[in-house]
Amino acid sequence: QVQLAESGGGLVQPGGSLRLSCAASGNIFIFRSAAVGWYRQPPGKERELVATITSDSRTNYADSVKGRFTISRDNAKNMLYLQMNSLKLEDTANYYCNVKFYGTDYWGKGTLVTVSS
Repeated sequence: QVQLAESGGGLVQPGGSLRLSCAASGNIFIFRSAAVGWYRQPPGKERELVATITSDSRTNYADSVKGRFTISRDNAKNMLYLQMNSLKLEDTANYYCNVKFYGTDYWGKGTLVTVSS
């Protein structure tokens, strides 16, 4: 199994930026071989996909964040990142790191991003 730990959340004004990080530990082979991504869950709403990235750095983004967020990974450092720019009030959510490996989902505990003026 692999353990995931998110960091980088906080309070930011609309239009601001944050960079989220996800550190993987344990079975690093899983992390390096798998598609990984970021999900988020706004207050009172369902968890939704934000972005994914494959082991060879192919990316996919939700329409709501396309052009504003950038997902990246550093397998050598066992890290996953989400650069968030031009943040909107609607981006307020708990953000979760996710790894999908042969039908098994691994999740971090989340980091809270609050966009407010």
